[in-house]
Amino acid sequence: MKFGIIGAGPIGASISKKLVKNGHEVKIADARNIEHLDGKDIAGTPVAVEEVINNIDVLLLSLPLHVMPSIRPIIDQVGEDVIIADTSNYYPFRDNQIKEIENGMVESVWVSNQLGRPIIKAFNNLLAYTLENKGTPDGTEGRIAMAIAGDSPSQKQVMIDVVNELGFDAVDGGSLSDSWREQPGTPAYCTELTKEELVEALKKADKEKAPIQRDKVMEKFSAGMTHEDIVRINRETYNS
Repeated sequence: MKFGIIGAGPIGASISKKLVKNGHEVKIADARNIEHLDGKDIAGTPVAVEEVINNIDVLLLSLPLHVMPSIRPIIDQVGEDVIIADTSNYYPFRDNQIKEIENGMVESVWVSNQLGRPIIKAFNNLLAYTLENKGTPDGTEGRIAMAIAGDSPSQKQVMIDVVNELGFDAVDGGSLSDSWREQPGTPAYCTELTKEELVEALKKADKEKAPIQRDKVMEKFSAGMTHEDIVRINRETYNS
């Protein structure tokens, strides 16, 4: 398959390397300009953001939410048959407190509204380290799972197949409006669960409680923590 990625942070970079390793064609761009890719640990072909949307099957957006409105002119040129997948998560300290989300709008619904396009929510509820290092073959006992949400069953199935190929089980997280169940602060978020555990975690999510738990976790993080520390704190806090 042919992928375009906008965003070369930890998530976008990790996905680019796994896709290239699995034989896919990948173009990767920065939302600002190509010079911002210099020195980044990425795979695929670095291109300008205007070029990343050409001749692709899937466009992955791995950007802070507050950047999304700025790429609308690019998204307006994306072919209708291209799947657009959003990997982002909302953090008020970074994203300048988006009023609609603060008032309860689902994060990826807000993104879809900004872009004027249907999207699939994917690759948002695992840490970059998990994505890059913890994928295992299909059928492996204890395989980590990822939630995929969206309104198009066929597009979700494409992303489910990609996730499985990259080393993770996939769980259908429902419609895009249901994707709040995998947002920060929920039991499904960055807790490295198996498929069966993730199904239960999505059911247990509490929409009103999630932002409180998200902020509580951020207060517990400190410099020098290991990946295992972060996952443990997420599990303990989001399930409390």
